[in-house]
Amino acid sequence: MPHLEDFLSSQEESEIVEAIRVAERSTSGEIRVHIEQDYDGDIYNHALEVFHYLKMDNTLERNGVLIYVAVDNKAFVICGDKGINDKVGDDFWNSTRDKIQQHFKNGDFKDGLIGGIMEAGRVLSDYFPWNHGDRNELDNTISKGQ
Repeated sequence: MPHLEDFLSSQEESEIVEAIRVAERSTSGEIRVHIEQDYDGDIYNHALEVFHYLKMDNTLERNGVLIYVAVDNKAFVICGDKGINDKVGDDFWNSTRDKIQQHFKNGDFKDGLIGGIMEAGRVLSDYFPWNHGDRNELDNTISKGQ
């Protein structure tokens, strides 16, 4: 797998950040992407730690979604906050996962992330529509770990 700095080009990162901005136009939900080179341990539990570290559980409606990617592990996790989990079924996570997975299998990481972001935004808009006065509660940039 590529080194973290080679995983996405700066242009691809810009396109992903733009996809987050577009996806969040129709929902009060907050979407973030976090990328790490690898993790030696339980990736799901680590993704939850990252979720809390990024303060994604501090949104007004508890409607943050994190797409966590461990490059060397060839793994990703989608975490949602309590407000989302209380309202959506498992299919929400499955449809988002499938959008990402089909592209990742072909090494198309940018389109996988954009597909997952757009799917998450689409489904979130059903449960958490954007309302006049909603503000962007979390940074849209891609965060990175080791």
